Amino acid sequence: MGKLKIFEISFGNGSGVYFPGNAVDGHVTIELKKSMKMRGLRLKFEGKAHVYWSEESGTGDDKKTYYYSATEKYFDQEVLLFGIWPNQGSEAKELPSGRHTFPFQFILPLGLPSSYEAGIGYVRYIVTCNIDRPWKFDPKTKRPFTIIALLDLNQQPNCMQPLQATSKKHLCCLCCKSGPIEATFKIERQGFVPGEAIKLFAEISNGSNRKMSKSYVDLKMISTFRATNKTKIVVRNVARVTRPPIEKQSEDTWSGEELVIPPLPPSFLAGCNIIDVRYVLQLNVDPSGLGLDLEVPFEIIIGSVPLMSVVQMFPPMLPPPQIMDRMYAWGTVPSAPATEDLYPYPPPSGIPNLPPPSYNECITGRYNITEEGDDEHTTGKLEYTPVYPYYNWGHTPGALPDGGA
Repeated sequence: MGKLKIFEISFGNGSGVYFPGNAVDGHVTIELKKSMKMRGLRLKFEGKAHVYWSEESGTGDDKKTYYYSATEKYFDQEVLLFGIWPNQGSEAKELPSGRHTFPFQFILPLGLPSSYEAGIGYVRYIVTCNIDRPWKFDPKTKRPFTIIALLDLNQQPNCMQPLQATSKKHLCCLCCKSGPIEATFKIERQGFVPGEAIKLFAEISNGSNRKMSKSYVDLKMISTFRATNKTKIVVRNVARVTRPPIEKQSEDTWSGEELVIPPLPPSFLAGCNIIDVRYVLQLNVDPSGLGLDLEVPFEIIIGSVPLMSVVQMFPPMLPPPQIMDRMYAWGTVPSAPATEDLYPYPPPSGIPNLPPPSYNECITGRYNITEEGDDEHTTGKLEYTPVYPYYNWGHTPGALPDGGA
C-alpha cells in the first residue's frame, strides 16, 4: 500500500448492527509510513437497493440478451474529514506520518428496509472513505453495516392464527389410476422469529399401490425482484425436515417434529419497493419413481420481535455473549435479562422478560460487494453477510435441503 500502513473504518458498537433512527458512529484510522499529500479525505454514507439480471431470447444468430435493473436510494451523504472539497480548489494538504484517527457520526433515517443480499439484488448500507490525491491513484476503503427494520409480530394481524389445509391426488401408471394419496398439514400459528422451532403436524394416507420415498417439510424464501419493466421471482429452500418412506396402502403421522428457523431477513422487506420477501412452509409427499409431489403450502410471517405469548413460555434469559462481555467489563452480571440500555434498540413495550437476541449471519451466505468504480486500490471488508436477530431458545437448527438449496 506504499505509504499507507493502515487505512480502515471502525464502528463504535463493534457489531456494525443498527436500526433505523440510530446514530452510526465510529472512526477512520490512517497510519502513514511517510507524510502524504492529499486534496482531501472524504467519507461517504450510502444506503440503496439495487436489482439487476439478464435474460436470453431466441437461438443462433437471432439470440438476444436483455438486461433488467432498478435502483432505489435511501441516503447518500458525504462529509469531509481532512483537506478541502474538490470545488474549493486543487491545493494539496499534507498529512504527517504516523497514526491519525478521524471520528464520524451519521444519523440514519427512519423507515429504512432491512439489509438483504442475493445473487441478483440487494439492500445494502456502506461507509466508504476515499483519499483524494493529486495526480495519483486514490486509495479507498469500505465497510458495510447491517440495518434491521423491526417487524413486531405483535403488531401483525393473524400471527396467532393456526393454519391447516388438506390436499389429495391420484397417481397414474399407464392407463391405471391408483388410490389417492392424501395429506392434512397443520401448524399452531402463522408468526415466528429466527431461532424459534415450528412444530409440524400432519396426517398422510398413502392409498396408492406405490411406496412414498419420503415426506418432508421445506421452508422456502420467495424473493421478488422488480426492475423497471420486468419482475423476477427466485425461490430458495432454507431449511428442511424429513420423515421416512411410507409403504403402499399405509399411513404416517407428523407429531410435532421441529423445524428451526435459521437467521433470515424479516418478511416483506418493508421500506423497499423493488424487492419483496415472503416465506412459505410446505409439506411434500414424494412418490418413488415418476410422479409429482403432493404439496400442502402455507405462507408464514418471519419477524424480528417475537410474540408476547411465546416469550412468556420461556424463563428469563441472560443476554447473548457479546453483551455479557460488556457487563463483565463493568463488573455487573445480573441474573435477569439485560436492562434497557444494553439493547441496541429500545425493547418493545409491554413484553416482559424479552431477551435481547444474538445477531447471526444469514444462512444464505457471503457476497462480494465490490461495485463499479472499485479497483485494486479498494480495500476494507469486500465480502459481506447480513446478520439478523436470532432468539436462541435451546433449539438445534434443522438441516439445509439437499445441496444447500
